[in-house]
Amino acid sequence: MAGRLPAAVALATAAALALAGCSSGSPSSSSAAATGSPVASGSAQTPSTPGPSNGATQLQDAYQTVIANVLPSVVQITTGNSLGSGIVYDDKGDIVTNAHVIGSATSFTVTLANSTTTLDAGLVGSYPDSDLAVIRLNNPPSGLRPASFGDSGKVQLGQITLAMGSPLGLSSSVTQGIVSATGRTVSEPQGPGSPGATIGNMVQTSAAINPGNSGGALVNLDSKVIGINTLAATEPQSNGASAPGIGFAIPATTITNIADQLIKQGKVTNSGRAALGITARTAFNQQFQPAGAVIVAVTPGGAAASAGLQAGDVITRIGDTPVDSLNALTTALASLTPGAKATVAYTRDGGSKTADVTLGELQGAQSSP
Repeated sequence: MAGRLPAAVALATAAALALAGCSSGSPSSSSAAATGSPVASGSAQTPSTPGPSNGATQLQDAYQTVIANVLPSVVQITTGNSLGSGIVYDDKGDIVTNAHVIGSATSFTVTLANSTTTLDAGLVGSYPDSDLAVIRLNNPPSGLRPASFGDSGKVQLGQITLAMGSPLGLSSSVTQGIVSATGRTVSEPQGPGSPGATIGNMVQTSAAINPGNSGGALVNLDSKVIGINTLAATEPQSNGASAPGIGFAIPATTITNIADQLIKQGKVTNSGRAALGITARTAFNQQFQPAGAVIVAVTPGGAAASAGLQAGDVITRIGDTPVDSLNALTTALASLTPGAKATVAYTRDGGSKTADVTLGELQGAQSSP
């Protein structure tokens, strides 16, 4: 939300995170002109000022083409005193954004790119576990420009990206960078309006992402949306100041999977996220230090139950990933997929055990792993 960044939390890189919102010309010739009056013999010729190289001009043209193609699909969303961004998903008026942008609200005002007219919208559905939501314009205008979503599985390091949205309320703003990393698993900070989701396979980018950018588009030079701008890293020692060049976006594949389900049925039944089918909490040792994730309840017929896990068992590792808290368990599961097999290490009655588990799938609005 503009003007309000939730408290920072630790990431695997030891950085902290803050939610990032809820607040062509022709190539120039470098040679002398061959037209006009001839230069007299022996007279001085004033050098022409060199223009941008062909490569630079072509890159500039590519940027401008992408902006012209995609920026009309990026909107500003206002909820009470808070604002964020969204992406036009279809010509029926559906707009996809972050769940933390809309919070618990059910009605919104939307401003289209390059417009000052506000439009009313209502909630279609929200899935906080993946920090995604869909809202719909009550009276969609003609000429809506739905964005085109790319294949986030083809995103590669070094690809140029443009981040579009409404940072600090500056609508239709664009920043540029590159894909800095892929496959990041990130835990969002919890706070007012923030679901505190743990999201896997996020795209890391150096394009500046600021409060108000959340829900906006991260775009490649093919004019394809490859992610939704969601998080910006902050400096742990600087009272929440932004860490330049470290932002995160939910990948396009996750966006389209969740948005399609919310639009068609108002809820998510196929999250694509691995789950054990348990309710758990952080376990503490005698020194009151986090020591694992203790199972409080097991879903009958779920992945954990089928592998013999019981209430009271303390999970300490999944595969090669140590688990010392509920958050660590959720983070480990976010990097896995339903149907994958994983060895779960746990303690029961003081003894160490392991179980081979075929992971299930996180369902609906369930928030337990």
